[in-house]
Amino acid sequence: MPLQNRVTPSGDIIATPERGLFTGNRGIIHDPATRTLLRKRWSTLAWLTCVLEFRGRRRRVMDGRSWTELFFLDEATALAAGHRPCFFCRREDATRFRAAWEAGNACGHVLAPEMDAVLHRERLDGRNKRLHPLPMPLHELPDGAMVQAGADGFLIAQARVLKWSPAGYSKVQREPEDAMLLTPPSTLRALFAGYRPVLHPSTRT
Repeated sequence: MPLQNRVTPSGDIIATPERGLFTGNRGIIHDPATRTLLRKRWSTLAWLTCVLEFRGRRRRVMDGRSWTELFFLDEATALAAGHRPCFFCRREDATRFRAAWEAGNACGHVLAPEMDAVLHRERLDGRNKRLHPLPMPLHELPDGAMVQAGADGFLIAQARVLKWSPAGYSKVQREPEDAMLLTPPSTLRALFAGYRPVLHPSTRT
């Protein structure tokens, strides 16, 4: 039976067999004895996106008291949920993300905790995901931006709108109505400034 450790674009953590392209964490939010989630959904403001393999290390998922391994379909999903690249295992990507963040948000050099504080305000409304008004039509959003309409999440890729699922993306017959922005606004501005997240291969089929 799959563990409850897969993150959706809305930031929910679900149980599904698919693992995706990235792992990451929000601190320790599980009980290692049962390998189940606690009631809390984060224990730190640093919500990270990490590589699946790093220097040959092996971990038994949700088995220890270090951090809770979460999984994401792709980087766009992680960014929409409010995560950012890890400066330890993804230093090059994290450095590019910070540079785009600084350019897009018109600020000087920012430290990781400062980005985390902004993201925490933008990703949550109490315990729920914070949705933001669309700043422009869907087809004008940058690659990697994600929106929500009803209960569904959608990705923008090359001006196309694709529907998210745990297994990948699929085409839609028409653009969703009354969509709200899932990607935090500060991250959206980093995308406009040139950061390109890794997208699932299903975006190309």
